[in-house]
Amino acid sequence: MPLPGAAIMNDEEEILSMTNENGEFQIEVLPNSLLIVGMEGYETKVLRASAQVGEIILFSEWESRQVNTAYRRTDSGSLIGGINFINVPDLIEKNYFSFPLDNMAGFVPGFHGNIWGNDGYLLLVDGVPRDPGSVTALEVEQISFLKGVSAVALYGSRAAKGVVMITTKRGAAGKQQINFRSNTGIHTPRGIPQYLGSAEYMTLFNEARANDGLQPLFSQEEIYHHGAGTNPYRYPSIDFYSPEYLQEAYSRHDAALEISGGNDRARYYTNLGFMSEGSLLDFGQAVNNRNERFNIRGNVDMNLTKNITGFADAAVVFYNGRGVNANFWEGAANIRPHRFSPLVPISMLEQDDQNSWNFVDNSSHLIGGQYLLGGNQLEQTNPIAGIYAGGSSQFTSRQYQFNTGVNADLKSVLPGLTFNYRFGLDYSTSYNLSFNNNYAVFEPSWNNYAGQDLIGGLTRFGQDASTRTQNISGSMFQQTMAMSAQLNYSTVIKEDHQISAMLIGGGFQTGTSALYHRISNANLGLHVGYNYKNKYLVEMNNAMIHSARLPENNRTAFSPTMSLGWRVSEEAFMKGSSVIDNLLFSVSGGVLHTDLDIHDYYLYEQVYTQQGDGTVFYTWKDGLNNLSTISRRGANPNMTFPKREEVNFGVDASLFKNKLMFNGSFFISRMTGLLVQRGDVYPSYFTTGWPASSFIPFENFNADQRMGFDFNVNTNQKLGEVNLNLGLVGTYYTTQALERGENWLDSYQSRTGRPIDGIWGLQNMGFFQNQEEINAAPNQIFGEVVPGDIRYVDQNNDGVISPQDEVFLGRGGWFGAPLTLGLNVTAQWKNFTFFALGIARTGAYAMRNSSYFWISGESKYSEVVRGRWTEENADQATFPRLTTLNGANNFRNSDFWLYSTDRFDLARVQINYKIPTDRIFGGEFIKGMDVYVNGANLLTLGPNRKILEMNIGTAPQTRFFNLGLAAQF
Repeated sequence: MPLPGAAIMNDEEEILSMTNENGEFQIEVLPNSLLIVGMEGYETKVLRASAQVGEIILFSEWESRQVNTAYRRTDSGSLIGGINFINVPDLIEKNYFSFPLDNMAGFVPGFHGNIWGNDGYLLLVDGVPRDPGSVTALEVEQISFLKGVSAVALYGSRAAKGVVMITTKRGAAGKQQINFRSNTGIHTPRGIPQYLGSAEYMTLFNEARANDGLQPLFSQEEIYHHGAGTNPYRYPSIDFYSPEYLQEAYSRHDAALEISGGNDRARYYTNLGFMSEGSLLDFGQAVNNRNERFNIRGNVDMNLTKNITGFADAAVVFYNGRGVNANFWEGAANIRPHRFSPLVPISMLEQDDQNSWNFVDNSSHLIGGQYLLGGNQLEQTNPIAGIYAGGSSQFTSRQYQFNTGVNADLKSVLPGLTFNYRFGLDYSTSYNLSFNNNYAVFEPSWNNYAGQDLIGGLTRFGQDASTRTQNISGSMFQQTMAMSAQLNYSTVIKEDHQISAMLIGGGFQTGTSALYHRISNANLGLHVGYNYKNKYLVEMNNAMIHSARLPENNRTAFSPTMSLGWRVSEEAFMKGSSVIDNLLFSVSGGVLHTDLDIHDYYLYEQVYTQQGDGTVFYTWKDGLNNLSTISRRGANPNMTFPKREEVNFGVDASLFKNKLMFNGSFFISRMTGLLVQRGDVYPSYFTTGWPASSFIPFENFNADQRMGFDFNVNTNQKLGEVNLNLGLVGTYYTTQALERGENWLDSYQSRTGRPIDGIWGLQNMGFFQNQEEINAAPNQIFGEVVPGDIRYVDQNNDGVISPQDEVFLGRGGWFGAPLTLGLNVTAQWKNFTFFALGIARTGAYAMRNSSYFWISGESKYSEVVRGRWTEENADQATFPRLTTLNGANNFRNSDFWLYSTDRFDLARVQINYKIPTDRIFGGEFIKGMDVYVNGANLLTLGPNRKILEMNIGTAPQTRFFNLGLAAQF
């Protein structure tokens, strides 16, 4: 497209002519812009041509500077109130990803799975509440993160904890553009759990029994045979993570085709995408496990008349997931290795054992023609047999999205007055189709003649049976309707005073199957803005909200907010600075009323329920009617909205000719009036534990505070032939429970003044080394204590270790790590582009309380028990003594099990090569082509890396390696 090189203007700032190196352009004056037609017939728009500031802003440049905010678009240089954004196409060029919010904590300050530590943000896709998985990153034009109260107020009650706005791509006038992208990659597992084999397990289980004063369960001969592995069918040692069941990697493929174009009457954008992904399981029916997704999107914009435009969008997503009727990963975490052999070889059956051969002849599941399914009386079903013979299932999901709207220019009524209307409809449905088969398992009876192991008989448990009919389960549907209508006014007075206003009526309603009440949001919004010379900025965003979750007399509330901005760089004393290009300070504050923390309807009413399910201890009417009436809560007709009260300060700066960019926020945010049943002000007999009953009402009392800051620093440098871009984002925040309805006996257990994501537990003093230490220590009430058990601190010096000795141990980081940092690096050299993203999280803790660590009774043993306490290694022990009892004293929350979740993740690396298509293909058909390789989740560093990388009871975490191709036609 030919670009203008110079413009000649008269005093009225009208363009008389515009030229570039190729010649002169034709000029047509359009509303608020000019249409420039070049010599080659390409169109471009000049949005602003100002003799005063001496700049020409092209339409394409203006578009890139626009940010989608609440019900409007704002210039990125004038954002106040806590707003950040990502232009996704620019990011995908160097960092391909498919899920739209993937690794956004590394790009967006203040966002780390939630916004400023507030869980429960509202996610909008094209203005409608939707699942982020309903759209792929390739369909997205921009993602806006609205963090401050002023930024989210116009969306009402359900947006009080932040808004993430995803805006999909739209077509533009011009020649048709076709983009194609294809990727193929592999997932490889990392962080594989390490469980003990049979021989080691049996040895240590005997030790555990000895610790409990019991006789050994396994003989040394049994242990020897299990360890030798000479006959794994008689002496099994099941390893769920072995190549026998898992493959080394599984594939993922995706492809997408984008078509866009149009003219001055209609513009269109179309996206067709497909994804297919396998799984790690590599046996039985699980070899067919695969998830597939197909999506179609079409967005159309139309000029209906000179002053009226409209749009219509439609998208469908088809998702199918094929699986098996067994939970392999749960079994991997719980089934002990020696229990049974998953397969029984028929080659080891005695030839004259006719009964056993009859089982073989009549079995419906002869695996590979050589094996029967193994089991025993206690393991009549198991995930390995289930994957071979239990049948298969297919999860099916369908999502339909539709948007439509109209925009009208009402300049005939009042110049600067416009009207917008938008309606959105979503419908999704899902269900599970399965073939549920019953199967028989066989327990062999072994003998040994002349040194050869043979099966002398089989005991069958269960029957092979299949109805050969499909079963439907898990049916669910959800429907969302959203609507907004708004009047907008914008004008500029004497070139210095820019005034904007919006009056908005909007809301949405989501209904879900099996839920009686729909989630609703309805509000009226009013925006008033003023901008003086782009130097002083004022915004007021207010909302009148409504919620049926409150008593009838308290269902509406007014939420006022205000933002002020001061562009210091426009002041005379800073004009012409060689260092500061732009410096904008802002402050925002307000009060947002919300029902997000009201978890149900009718909490303000006295509620009684009837029970007849036998869960109560008393009946009447001589057993003729076993219904009982129980009070659930007392009434509170004065219940009101919880409130988010906040003030935040922002700064936006660019330095050294835009080589260094910075923006940041400092915020103090309080949630007040949170609902709680206050046991501290009502007598204890107002509530009972069994049967569960309470006369205590919900009150607006609890309060939380979140305080912190976020920042984004970006620098562009040229080092020789290399263009280097570095970006650093960070978020740090603290939480505090300001008010709690509590009644602790000891002040150190008070949650007031403590972090709301606090982890509480006992403080340990190591292990008891002998009986003398136990006799001299306070009594620990959690069970019998013997040497090798964990010793705890008596916090209140009452001579008893009990829950009253639990103290604050650390922050759990449940709303994001206290400190999150993201570093991204882009280096461009000739046709090569290198990109890397690292994310660090620090300051949070977690408990090692999964079945991998809390091991007692007949639990499966993991590698951690190798550090168990014994008299021989008492000084080096890292794990309590082994026990076959419940281990209640040892396996409870304490700092013994606490670990730091500090980590640094190399989240993504990509190398991109831009093929010189002009030289190779002549630039006629193929306009551009890129090839790239990338990797995700490549590396984790941290003091507890192994724990952080390991999943227990679910599929392993994976690294992903990908090869991609992108072409433009």
